[in-house]
Amino acid sequence: MSHRKFEAPRHGSKGFLPKCRSKRHRGKPKAFPKDDSSKPVHLTAFLGYKAGMTHIVREVDRPGSKVNKKEIVEGCTIIETPPMVAIGVVGYIETPRGLRALKTVWAEHIGEEAKRRFYKNWSQSKKKAFTKSCTKWADDLGKKEIEKELTKMKKYCTTIRIVVHTQMKILRRRQKKAHIVEVQLNGGSIADKVEFARNHFEKEVPVGAVFAQDEMIDIIGVTKGHGYKGVTSRWNTKKLPRKTHKGLRKVACIGAWHPSRIQFTVPRAGQKGYHHRTEVNKKIYRMGAGFAMKDGKLVKNNAATEYDLADKSINPMGGFPHYGEVKQDFILLKGCCIGPKKRVLTLRKSLFIHTKKRALEKINLKFIDTSSKFGHGRFQTPQDKAAFMGPLKKDRKE
Repeated sequence: MSHRKFEAPRHGSKGFLPKCRSKRHRGKPKAFPKDDSSKPVHLTAFLGYKAGMTHIVREVDRPGSKVNKKEIVEGCTIIETPPMVAIGVVGYIETPRGLRALKTVWAEHIGEEAKRRFYKNWSQSKKKAFTKSCTKWADDLGKKEIEKELTKMKKYCTTIRIVVHTQMKILRRRQKKAHIVEVQLNGGSIADKVEFARNHFEKEVPVGAVFAQDEMIDIIGVTKGHGYKGVTSRWNTKKLPRKTHKGLRKVACIGAWHPSRIQFTVPRAGQKGYHHRTEVNKKIYRMGAGFAMKDGKLVKNNAATEYDLADKSINPMGGFPHYGEVKQDFILLKGCCIGPKKRVLTLRKSLFIHTKKRALEKINLKFIDTSSKFGHGRFQTPQDKAAFMGPLKKDRKE
């Protein structure tokens, strides 16, 4: 009878099976925080686009810790979060089989970028989406019908969700098709929620209305894809000895003779990455404002701190590799987060109330690094570079 020479714990978690490609590209929030009617009405999630990473220096405020009152360097992720536009509201009722959508009311004007989401090929389509539903807002009979539906929502629904979409025009990426998401409204009564949604139709919702500085949030998205991988990369199993016949990045024994099937617990080759995942407890280090005009000047200094007064934007020299420049509002999160650059991420409020000291810590940034992320960046701003290098041949006026 065969037996293994050494006992060892299994490689890889079975909790994430099946490891297959995600059905959806945009992260779907499968749960929302518990509703508290004593708070004002607010959104519980937002969409953002991953731009890249940098590092920050800050002083730790953690009494009892060895690093208390000391400076530490931490990696941070920048997520660009342009304001989203509300275009609809959905009311849900509770049934024995879970929630069921009772009514959906759409706004009168829905942007082209949102309509594109309903088509595979926009340029060759007839572009008829929402042409009939928007006529309801024009005449009195239609308005009465909309009011009737909203009243029905207030009377019967237990959950209200607002339909919002991202603004691709101001993002200036190649994609023109907006990402549309249903976001639950929490706080206030059901009537308050319906009124809130109604009042926000066709209006922008900034990220500052959803999240705040030092808040803990969750990130939902699809991880970076790695294609078809063998067991060593996919399950992190041990490589076999060097002289192994027919390759060594394999699993030596994939099961006993009987049962004469391969068990699902045995590591096999297959898809790695592009999985739908939720990461919890990401701390917001900074809620950054986008570029704005003030007194006829373009204000960019959204990466300056009390200690580092340099007039610089969050963009590193040469922009973020594979992304470009962040010109809209952004969120600076502690640590890394899922997905490659440009990936759309769903940012959601945390599902529970935080009491840990680390979660409640006030963050005071001393320095945000803006040196080039493409190679060994030495300069924080073009002015630093010019001061160090002196006049260059390429800048010479003929």
